Amino acid sequence: MRLVLAGTGSAVGKTTISTGIMKALSHEQEVQPYKAGPDYIDTTYHTMATGNVSRNLDSFFMSDGQIREAFERGLKISNSKIGVIEGVRGLYEGISPTGDVGNTASIAKALNAPVVLILNSRSLVKSAAAIVIGFKTLDPTIRIEGVILNLVKNRKHYLKTKEAVEKLANTPVIGGIPRDDAISVEQRHLGLVPAVERENIKRNIEDWGQVMEENIDLDALVNIMKGAGKLPEGREPLFQQENTRKVKMGIARDEVFTFYYQDNLEALESNNAKLVYFSPLHDEGVPDVDGIYIGGGYPEIFARELEANQSMRRSIEKFHQEGRPIYAECGGLMYLTRSINQHQMCDVFGYHSHMTKKPQALSYVIARAEHDNIIIPEGETFHGHEFHYSKLELEGQKPKFAFNILRGQGVVDSMDGLMSKNTLASYVHTHVAACPTFASRLVKTASGDY
Repeated sequence: MRLVLAGTGSAVGKTTISTGIMKALSHEQEVQPYKAGPDYIDTTYHTMATGNVSRNLDSFFMSDGQIREAFERGLKISNSKIGVIEGVRGLYEGISPTGDVGNTASIAKALNAPVVLILNSRSLVKSAAAIVIGFKTLDPTIRIEGVILNLVKNRKHYLKTKEAVEKLANTPVIGGIPRDDAISVEQRHLGLVPAVERENIKRNIEDWGQVMEENIDLDALVNIMKGAGKLPEGREPLFQQENTRKVKMGIARDEVFTFYYQDNLEALESNNAKLVYFSPLHDEGVPDVDGIYIGGGYPEIFARELEANQSMRRSIEKFHQEGRPIYAECGGLMYLTRSINQHQMCDVFGYHSHMTKKPQALSYVIARAEHDNIIIPEGETFHGHEFHYSKLELEGQKPKFAFNILRGQGVVDSMDGLMSKNTLASYVHTHVAACPTFASRLVKTASGDY
């Protein structure tokens, strides 16, 4: 059973409603959550709601066969029979104005999954039907089988709008969520605040689940999922499995560094890496490991605390000097610079980084390796994404860059991927499906085979 919860656009309450539905359904059975698109934050809400790690599905990173492989793999690992996918932005929003790559519709097509459309119904009645008709007729292959009305004023408003949609758009309305400021979540410059940072978010998710139970016909929702039918044929592997030597890979994970794709971590494990989690914020030094992976996050929020942990900063710089591999993305890159907003960091790369008021990059990325490095051989290309409000001041010695950015911004002049010894740090986030050598090559470097 499977379902895509898609919005008519951004900011229609998709994450709150999707998370609440996942929570409500989880009271009865195991639910495997997914998120369409390159998102690290919504997945933390899903994970907290269901107790199962949320996974990303993305048609810019994955072929249709990989989407189906990733979907089935998630169900198998969590021993779930229900897969609920939260969409990204509007149902049809992708990287081009007319195509499907990168949009929610492409995920629904790859999985042949029914769609429930979430619509902001504030001040709408008959016009809500027009919106639903438009979404259904734009691409008739998308199976929009239900509608959830968000921000309804009262019972009368809900019933009138429900009648309009059901009679004029011939689509069942399975619920209406009332306007309530309590059904919201804190925002930050990269989106929602990660759930791991806020204990009260756990209570919020409980409340959202209760609201969905009270205002959505969950039986109708389950019946839509039951009618999904079989998954289409065709599967493709997500990553390479090549390494045979056992290694220990240190994963920097705490309140600061939270941006990791679950498939990336499992790809490392599938290449014989034991994952050892540590905290650059709280621990005294790097644990006994052969390589380090520092994901993205919010080091700028915790810059003072990171600066105060001098022993960890010295330990990471020593790890780099010894030539052991360190791979860092975005926030991890900033942590490896000399400073963040004048707070001292690891100084692996002798450049200062600072935050800006406006986003410096927000894009899917295509990158080509200009040099052999610890995740991809020279000459090969991979896909990723970038989203950051920071800049590096490249004063002094010119850096050696690993990547030429064919689509996107990079650090400067369409270049990215700072290299030093066996350390690679980039603004580009990647998913192992879009860079199949990522895990095997990083683990092999840690084992000394490269």
